[in-house]
Amino acid sequence: MTKTAWVFPGQGSQAIGMGVDLQDLPFAKVKFEQAKQVLGWDVLEICQSEDDKVSRTLYTQPCLYVIESILADILIERGNIPNLLAGHSLGEYVALYVSRVYDFDAGLRLVKRRAELMDNAHGGTMTALIGFDREQLEEKILASPEVVLANDNSSAQVVISGTPEAVQNLVAQIKVKRAIPLNVSGAFHSPLMADAAAEFQDVLQSVPFSKALFPVLSNVEPVPTVEAEVLKNRLQRQMTGSVRWREISMQLPTEGIERVVEIGPGKVLTGLIKRMCPNLMLENVSSLAQLTA
Repeated sequence: MTKTAWVFPGQGSQAIGMGVDLQDLPFAKVKFEQAKQVLGWDVLEICQSEDDKVSRTLYTQPCLYVIESILADILIERGNIPNLLAGHSLGEYVALYVSRVYDFDAGLRLVKRRAELMDNAHGGTMTALIGFDREQLEEKILASPEVVLANDNSSAQVVISGTPEAVQNLVAQIKVKRAIPLNVSGAFHSPLMADAAAEFQDVLQSVPFSKALFPVLSNVEPVPTVEAEVLKNRLQRQMTGSVRWREISMQLPTEGIERVVEIGPGKVLTGLIKRMCPNLMLENVSSLAQLTA
């Protein structure tokens, strides 16, 4: 049997209309209604909003969690089982749900609070860098205490996070093909999120974690584990820690993974993995049509 990893995208992969094709499935209807009770608003309504409400952090994260969870549950219901799980930032919460570390409602309550705290974050910024000298970048980051490597996505694409002035100064000091400021409310995955992380920790501690059914590679520590306390500790560190996606990708072949299925909107993660691990089979499941296929 082909050894398979399921990966779940995070904020940035959302799209207007995502999940709408699932609304008539009885199984999905139940989940959408559960989500409405927890969130106090309708995921499908937000996803269909023409003013792109789904791209506001407050809504993006819960919407992605709900839709990705439904897609994964349908795959499991149809007899598909992963050997390994990983998620990019918010996607890690889906991975933990799919591995039954917590139930759907508990995970959604965590995501709801996380989204609220991150949506209210201020005083920081994030910039994506494409095409750069990694050694030069790392040297400049070491010399800039107010900037961190927030998302290490691949050898050619990263996101830096920090104070606006420090990020702007660092970008001016390096040779980079493209520098793209991100439309976010704060410096996610950096020490500037410490207050939000401290507040979130109280919520996280109230949620019991169970031993994972499938090993999970965490953002802050890309080593597979099923241990509940280890997974909770890693999640605690995620809001201020770097997303080490490049290392997660490189770990997949080491774990014997032959096939990767990205579950959720877009093809961001399989696109990144393809560049680093060209021998892996890559698939995407973002819609009912792809589920059927």
